[in-house]
Amino acid sequence: MYTDGKIYMGLANNQRVNMELGMSNRHGLIAGASGTGKTITMKAMAESFSDAGVPVFLCDVKGDVSGLASPGVSGEGMEKRIDKFGLRDCFRYQSYPVCFWDIYGEGGHPIRATVSDMGPELLSRLLKLTPAQEGVLNIVFRIADDKGLLLIDLKDLRAMLTYVNEHRMDYLTTYGNITPQSVGGILRALLPLENQGGDLFFGEPALDIFDWIRRDSDGRGVVNLLNCVKLVQNPTLYASFILWMMAELFERLPEAGDLEKPKLVFFFDEAHLLFADAPRVLVQKIEQMVKLIRSKAVGVYFVTQSPSDIPDSVLAQLSNRVQHALRAYTPAEQKAVKAAAQSFRVNPEFKAEDVIMELGVGEALTSFLDEKGVPTMAQRTSIICPQSLMAPCSESERQSQMAMDGMSKYDQMIDNESAYEVLEDEREQDAEKAKLEAERAAFEKEKAEYEKQKAKEEEAERKKKEKEAEALQKKKEKEAEAAQKKKEKAAERRKTQIERQLINTGMQVVKRGLFKTLFK
Repeated sequence: MYTDGKIYMGLANNQRVNMELGMSNRHGLIAGASGTGKTITMKAMAESFSDAGVPVFLCDVKGDVSGLASPGVSGEGMEKRIDKFGLRDCFRYQSYPVCFWDIYGEGGHPIRATVSDMGPELLSRLLKLTPAQEGVLNIVFRIADDKGLLLIDLKDLRAMLTYVNEHRMDYLTTYGNITPQSVGGILRALLPLENQGGDLFFGEPALDIFDWIRRDSDGRGVVNLLNCVKLVQNPTLYASFILWMMAELFERLPEAGDLEKPKLVFFFDEAHLLFADAPRVLVQKIEQMVKLIRSKAVGVYFVTQSPSDIPDSVLAQLSNRVQHALRAYTPAEQKAVKAAAQSFRVNPEFKAEDVIMELGVGEALTSFLDEKGVPTMAQRTSIICPQSLMAPCSESERQSQMAMDGMSKYDQMIDNESAYEVLEDEREQDAEKAKLEAERAAFEKEKAEYEKQKAKEEEAERKKKEKEAEALQKKKEKEAEAAQKKKEKAAERRKTQIERQLINTGMQVVKRGLFKTLFK
């Protein structure tokens, strides 16, 4: 509960235990075995930040935190706790301004980011690419940038990879060697991300990170509740979201230093799921975040079963601590309890290691930074009760909150023109051009065959005409020869006839002469 400018966490020896709002960006840890009250503590802290006007982002892994959207219900146990904590005059059951989010769009507004927002470096490490594959992915992003092609969703990235592979020889001297094997490896690595819902996460409209930093009309910080029940079962997509979120926070939020209160507070419930088998790049980004994001006035709180679930480099940055009960039945568990106890500033009144194993439900060993940033001594604290519902809210309440939160602009995915559409258009144009070229080539071939056939026919016709002309000429020659021969024969006959006539005439002359001679 937020009172007197501080977050009232509970009672220790009948004294109030507070967390300084100005020191809450030094991050924190809420740990404890299952059923010891971690979720209640997290809800109480989230409510307090909201009342203080600090927006909250909370990962709801089990689906049991949505009760923040509904007012709590009075009961005998609750009324006793209200009196125990001296809250009778200020406690009231109330709901909080909750904005529901869900990457799958099932339990809240979708969260989307673009492939370009993720970038080739983070995407390479997320997909566990080899150095050669990472180099090719950088080339792909560079070519897309040089060609003015937007990489928004995974189909854009796939289309760009295919395009670069098909034109790799064109880019060899400009960008370097691009092998089909590397492109194929990247495409294979994308499959798990796509199968887990990457096609839903990568797209538009992309989330504006400042839509998480809002307050309602009463000045209370909006609690952004991410439904992670399904998401945590898909580790590659979960890691993609966290990496994108970290990158957005670092790039978009300005340096702020120490303020009276944080700009935003994150709660990662069941944090052991965040680090279990996580890509090294994700762990590095979280380490970077907890070390540097304090200066951007952002607080980060991890909720898990044991402090040993958190990497030491991260754990060392968590200054505000709430340690619920741990059970130690094995040597490893006893070692974890001892390590948890040693992380607290010693209180001479008790042994922290023993207290951690004696704590009841709703009790915790706490230590918060004071106004000067010095950790307080460990205190056995009864944690305050939440004012909202200690159970999931109803579906109607969730729908009502979603209808009024002003974030419906993210509900429908928009498929703007990007690399996929442009390259598909180019591919269609190339296909159409190739079709036209093929048709032109076929036409030219048909034309050539027609002209060849026509020339062949013309040649045949010419030869035919030549043969006919030759035959006609021969015929004429023969006829002329025949006519000549006929003429010659006629002349010869005439000559013969003339000769005969001459002979006959001569004979007659001779005869007459003879007769004259005889008859003289």
